[in-house]
Amino acid sequence: MYKFILFFLPLFVFSQNNFNKGEKLYNQKKYDEAKVYFEAHLKTNPNDYKAIEYTGDIAGYYKKWDTAIEKYKFLKEKFPQNANYHYKFGGAMGMKAKESNKFKALGMIDDIETSFKLAAKLDLKHTDTRWALLILYLELPAIIGGSEKKSQKYADELMAISKIDGVMAKGHIDEYFKRYNSAEKYYLQGVNLTHSKTAYQRLINLYTKMKLPKKANEAQIESDKYNK
Repeated sequence: MYKFILFFLPLFVFSQNNFNKGEKLYNQKKYDEAKVYFEAHLKTNPNDYKAIEYTGDIAGYYKKWDTAIEKYKFLKEKFPQNANYHYKFGGAMGMKAKESNKFKALGMIDDIETSFKLAAKLDLKHTDTRWALLILYLELPAIIGGSEKKSQKYADELMAISKIDGVMAKGHIDEYFKRYNSAEKYYLQGVNLTHSKTAYQRLINLYTKMKLPKKANEAQIESDKYNK
C-alpha cells in the first residue's frame, strides 16, 4: 500500500502543479496559456469542477459558445443547487442565440430564461442573473414574453440587494426607452454613490446620445479625477 501511494503521489503533485499554474495564468488574463495547463490537469482529474469551470470561462472569453455551454451544462447537472452554474449556462446560451439566426434563437429562449430564473431563485442576492433577466425582457419582443414590467421587477430586486445596481438598472431601462432625462437622474445618482468608472461611462454614453458634448466632456474629466 505504501509503495502504491508513493507511485501515485508524483502524478498528483504534477497535476496540482498544472492546476496552480493554470489558475495563476488565468488571473493574469493569459487565457491561452492557462487553458493548456487546465486541460493537462483534467486528463488526470476529469471531474475537477473548478478546472472545468475555468475552461468554460476561457471558451466564453473567446466566444466559443458551444464549448462553454457544454462545460456549464455538465456543471449545472452535477451541482443543480449552484446558482452560478445555471447563470453561466444561460449566459452562454444567450450569447450563442445573439449570433444565431432568428429561428434558431427562438428555440433557445426557453432554456435561457429557465436557467436565469432558476439562478435567481437559488441565490436571492445574485445580481448578475437579475441584470441578465432585466436585459432579456427588455430586448425580447412582447409577443414572446418581453415587457418593461418584467424588467422593472428585476430592477426593483436589484435595488433591494444593492442601491448602485438598482439605480443603474432603472437608468438602463429609461435609456432603452429613450426617457433620457429620467435616465440621467438615475446615472447621476450612481455616479454620486460610487464615482466608479463604469457609472461615469454610462453617463458619458447617455450624454453622447443626447448630443450634449459639453456635459459628456465634463463627466469624462470628473471620471478621470476619481479613477486615476
